[in-house]
Amino acid sequence: MTSTTADKSLTVAVLGTGIMGSGMARNIAAAGHEVRVWNRTISRAQPLAGDGIRVEADAADAVRDADAVVTMVLDGAAVLDVMGTVAPAMREGAVWVQSTTVGPAAQSQLAALAREQGLIFFDAPIWGTRTPAETGQLTVLAAGPAAARPVAQAVFDAVGRITL
Repeated sequence: MTSTTADKSLTVAVLGTGIMGSGMARNIAAAGHEVRVWNRTISRAQPLAGDGIRVEADAADAVRDADAVVTMVLDGAAVLDVMGTVAPAMREGAVWVQSTTVGPAAQSQLAALAREQGLIFFDAPIWGTRTPAETGQLTVLAAGPAAARPVAQAVFDAVGRITL
């Protein structure tokens, strides 16, 4: 994307709408981006529809044609499971912002999956709790390729007060 990406509305899928993911999804939508969400337990995602967020029962539908996909699920095994299923539905070159706390072994597997699927991987764990997630005040600890930073930064700016 160009340097004007920050001014452009993106399509962002958020996979995982628990305590952190729901607040992140709301803030991404409030920043003017189209947001689609998915959660294994669909009833946990349904309240987001009232915020103009599209709730998808199928994770592949949530990620299809998205500019960026944020993963915020239970752990590394859950991320690997869901992304292993949905990555083929993502467009090549889409940005994957992996924010679940996963540990180094899983992170390596997830980065390899991204490479195999032609996705641009950002390891971006977040620091904060429910209130910072709801108010867009998380701290984002991000690592990823500079060329894709404008897309990732639009997500980081929506959910966090600082990105390191």
